[in-house]
Amino acid sequence: MFRILVVDDDKHTRMLFEAVLKAENYTVFTTSDGAEALALTDREHIDLVVLDIMMPNMDGYEFTRILRESNNDLPVLMVSAKQLPDDKRRGFLAGTDDYITKPVDEEEMLLRIKALLRRARIASEKRICIGDVVLDYNSMTVSRREETVELPQKEFLLLYKLLSFPGKIFTRIQIMDEIWGADSETGWETVTVHVGRLRKRFEGWDEFEIESVRGLGYRAVKKADG
Repeated sequence: MFRILVVDDDKHTRMLFEAVLKAENYTVFTTSDGAEALALTDREHIDLVVLDIMMPNMDGYEFTRILRESNNDLPVLMVSAKQLPDDKRRGFLAGTDDYITKPVDEEEMLLRIKALLRRARIASEKRICIGDVVLDYNSMTVSRREETVELPQKEFLLLYKLLSFPGKIFTRIQIMDEIWGADSETGWETVTVHVGRLRKRFEGWDEFEIESVRGLGYRAVKKADG
């Protein structure tokens, strides 16, 4: 059972989120500021934090910054009434994994939590399973039943990234920055080349495909349960 920490200085918000999460069979802890939350994460195993920004003693930005500086990859979902792009940007720069604004759509919050927990599981296991297909990060291989394909590093990282977020569109620039590095002198055209190689390697594999999104970039589509 997943254990979720709700951090908010508003008592009614804490009670509401706790009720919503318990109805989905999550174990819920609550605190009223970032300092209390940090202390609790030292005492308890927590799988995900639902975090308000504006709080006394230690706000959500500071909590997240300290968490990341200690190399803690605990998934964080910021929930705030602050809706300006600069506020969201500051949240992501501090290290949050996702950001939603108040008033909160409870169903959307639950969907985002499930997505973050799934990604955290992928990150910890370093494996993605799609039907009979297994991507193993440690060996940089893609296998299906008796067949194993060992990929060059960049090709594997590209495929792993796309399949970690099925359906999400990534621009060529985003892919370049993450896989080749923002300082790389390689042109974004190399992404197109690598996508072409991946498509050729896995032609006939029905479990997934890489789609081009005109004018935007690429996304992976899963066609089997994983």
